[in-house]
Amino acid sequence: MAADDHEGGQRGGDHRRGDGTLTAVSLVGAPAAAAVVEAWGEGRAVVVVDPRAPASERERLLEAVRPTHLVDGGGRRPLPGAEPVSPDVAAVVATSGTTGEPKGVELTWAGLLASAVAVSRALETGDADRWLCCLPLNGVGGLAVVARSWVTGVPLDVVPRFEVEAVNRSRATLVSLVPTLLARALDAGPDLSRFRRILVGGAPVEEDLRHRAEATGPRVTPTYGLSETWGGVVHDGRPLDGVEIRLGDDDEILVRGPVVMRGYRRRPDLTADVLGDEGWLRTGDVGAWSDDGALRVIERRDDLVISGGVNVSPTEVEAVLLDHPGVADVAVGGAADPEWGQQVVAYVVPTDPAEPPTLAGLRAYAAERLSVPKWPRQVVLVEAIPRTAGGKMRRRFLNV
Repeated sequence: MAADDHEGGQRGGDHRRGDGTLTAVSLVGAPAAAAVVEAWGEGRAVVVVDPRAPASERERLLEAVRPTHLVDGGGRRPLPGAEPVSPDVAAVVATSGTTGEPKGVELTWAGLLASAVAVSRALETGDADRWLCCLPLNGVGGLAVVARSWVTGVPLDVVPRFEVEAVNRSRATLVSLVPTLLARALDAGPDLSRFRRILVGGAPVEEDLRHRAEATGPRVTPTYGLSETWGGVVHDGRPLDGVEIRLGDDDEILVRGPVVMRGYRRRPDLTADVLGDEGWLRTGDVGAWSDDGALRVIERRDDLVISGGVNVSPTEVEAVLLDHPGVADVAVGGAADPEWGQQVVAYVVPTDPAEPPTLAGLRAYAAERLSVPKWPRQVVLVEAIPRTAGGKMRRRFLNV
């Protein structure tokens, strides 16, 4: 792999079992991708650690996953206090639960291969294709792009972040983005027409954003998936080959197939909470089937606000309030209420801080499209909505 690209070559993904070691890769961009590919080629599992993260955050992650080796600018060396992984494990991806403590998602070799092949089939990749990886490799979104290239031999360009110059320099035809990056790309002006397909995941894709992007040339495909499923397993509402989807109790989305994680590293208690005996993964997301058989993701179950016995979807309220001309960004959460159980709270980034929208004004605006229990009962003005590097809202950091 060169400084900023990988020309494919020998296809990988033939491993079914590794050697039980877990290498922490503390690099970014192309060097990180090269280290990951080298490790996979030798049958070693990897966990990517962002060296730019605060030291305390890196230490918590390493303590949670206990890798056997570390690769950084100084080379590869063993680590103390290590615990081998199962030979089934190809990668560990860190994700945070409601407490904010890191959980290590153990993803398998079988899942790596199944995910890469299924995505390649869905996109009908060919000799003219090339991937651009501009998402962080410490998240499943970026790591999965590297895996697709390694398994299928489709060439890969790796850049540490999405920048106009890097995109225009790339000859890629395929890219995975989150909605925030897609919106920034449209505003910044890189030549998106070079892409024939843009996968968008990590958060819901607004239709107007999708239409804006497709007007520049590429086809935009909304995806749904989790760190626990090697990323996106549903494209445009349709499960990928080998992926089963059904709705369980309270319409919770359940996923089954080789892409599903082995479990949470060193946390059998958490694993048992989400993985059933028959291999179904409880996603914690609420879904529904549309009339044409497509899956619609409605809401995170943990994010629902229950006010007066009514389930209030924060994303539904946010979609309405975002249309208000005085709202630049918004997040909705729930606060304890002695009468209603919870009340709806809108955290608003005003378009004009000198003249922010009022609670009365937002309630009147919401009255046109939402039932009374869904109207905000509090408005909190904030400078920014907390989000992950991938653009996903971090509701637990709201002062609810």
